[in-house]
Amino acid sequence: MAAFRAFLFEFGTLFAIINPYGLAFVFLNRTMSLSDRERGNIARQVAIYAFCVLAVSFFGGTIILEFFGVTLPALRIAGGFVVAASGWTMLNQDTDSDGPRTASTNSFDAIRREAFFPLTIPLTTGPGTIATAITLAASNNPSGDRILPRFVSLVAAFVIGVTIYHAYARVSRLARFVGVEGTLVITRLSAFLLLCVGVQITISGVTDVLMPLFNGR
Repeated sequence: MAAFRAFLFEFGTLFAIINPYGLAFVFLNRTMSLSDRERGNIARQVAIYAFCVLAVSFFGGTIILEFFGVTLPALRIAGGFVVAASGWTMLNQDTDSDGPRTASTNSFDAIRREAFFPLTIPLTTGPGTIATAITLAASNNPSGDRILPRFVSLVAAFVIGVTIYHAYARVSRLARFVGVEGTLVITRLSAFLLLCVGVQITISGVTDVLMPLFNGR
């Protein structure tokens, strides 16, 4: 029972941070030129990459950051800039009667090369998600059985990956349901929220850097 509660907590936390069904319209915007089958293939790649990113963050995130000398505030600041820039670009793209134009001229191979960056990192599992996964792993009780908490984290990462695949692969059906205007509105709103998330991540990183300086006075 405790393991199930831990799974619900980790899954709920990651789901709230990633918001896969909200980001699905951003994904649709970046893969507008693809067929449903091709978009499903890209969605599967992103889901697999997202699972790997979460698993690595759970089990070795802190070690990797320390190895490269990267702090969590630096990760947040850099990732926040990238996320905000992507949201700003989407907000300022031209549209026509057929909806957003963004990736409409990109080929399947070109978009497939973007599956890891930027579609997985930082758009899906960005610095906020990585930092959250590292924090969840660090909060596990270091004493006693370590196998069960790691297994629970792995299951949570897997279910999140499945959820991302479902949201991204089925987004075209949802877009057809809401129509062209509805898709445009949701895409613009998602882009604005993406911009806000990027700014918030950057602010969090800057705050983490400046707070010790002010507290030291």
